[in-house]
Amino acid sequence: MGVNQPGSEGIAALMNAHLPATKSISSSPASDVLADIYNPAVNLAIWQRPLPGAIHAEVAALLSSQPTLKLSREVTVDNCIERLQNELGPLAPELYRDIQALVDMYTCLFELDAVGLRLTALDRAMCPRFHVDKVPCRLVTTYTGPASEFLDNRDVDRSKLGPGPSQDFAGGLYPSTDVIFQTNSGDVCLLKGERWIDNEGKGIVHRSPQVPEGEKRLVMTLDMC
Repeated sequence: MGVNQPGSEGIAALMNAHLPATKSISSSPASDVLADIYNPAVNLAIWQRPLPGAIHAEVAALLSSQPTLKLSREVTVDNCIERLQNELGPLAPELYRDIQALVDMYTCLFELDAVGLRLTALDRAMCPRFHVDKVPCRLVTTYTGPASEFLDNRDVDRSKLGPGPSQDFAGGLYPSTDVIFQTNSGDVCLLKGERWIDNEGKGIVHRSPQVPEGEKRLVMTLDMC
């Protein structure tokens, strides 16, 4: 007997189940959702995607050979793969092609010639406190391990952002831990920051997740040069 599979609308609903229903967050299993970042009301666009098994295997091999990987380079679509191969060796061709594809999407979306690429292995939270980025728009994707955590605009008292005990719900930054939502490994996120035109005071509030003992994250970010 065959198993009934959900249609495209059903799949989208399942993938969005962990996200708040709000105009400030746009998410979809279709990559063109990233263009929604140009909507003035949207400060987080999420392309929800599963990663191919080949990339999972390559990421595991890469982290095994370079457990403290920390790469930061300016790249273009044309030189991206070559620079990754020169820095990291030939271990992960599918991963490199995926990164190149994201560089291509990011440069096309924002009409850029080059981007700042960072690829980092982490065994702890890099930015454990909720914060906003002082950038126009950053692309973030987690290739393995727990992915980024976010707060929706409606759930944040921005006067409580910053150092100190206000960083937890008891301090009033957010009303309850129930409002924290987390993306999935593989998701591609565009985070609108404080330097996006007319977005001061509305940058997406986010933090790095805790990493379970013995695990690692591999995180890539792209920034405008």
